[in-house]
Amino acid sequence: MTERPILICFDGSPEARRAIEVAGELLSHGSAVVVDITAPAMLEERESAYLDIGRDPVVVRLEDTRRTAHRGVVLARVAGFDAVDRIDVALPTWQGIVELADSLDASVIVVGSRGLSRTRELFEGSTSHQLALHAGRPVLIVPSSHG
Repeated sequence: MTERPILICFDGSPEARRAIEVAGELLSHGSAVVVDITAPAMLEERESAYLDIGRDPVVVRLEDTRRTAHRGVVLARVAGFDAVDRIDVALPTWQGIVELADSLDASVIVVGSRGLSRTRELFEGSTSHQLALHAGRPVLIVPSSHG
């Protein structure tokens, strides 16, 4: 029987870094997949790729996403996990995370929480809240350290 990996959501924020640290303290150290999800290209980005002879902004964004995921892998390895990176394109973000967790049969999803007020959560959305509702598997939501 193969070990089910832990799926760690990482966007480079202080909350995501803290989530990795806490996961390292609470969960058994095994395999982990660190994911950063980016949104699909907007019409303006696609148009500018045709108009600008410089670098394609979509490619630049994907490269940034890959670098962010790799930074998360480094932190996860320091926390004791045998980690690899993964990037994906999805909107909403939580749905891409759930689909990846399903495809990996992840044992748990680890995510940091920004600690939004109810009003801000209503307007901005909460990835951690949506994961808790839709993941169908354990979700470790690590609250921000400031509140």
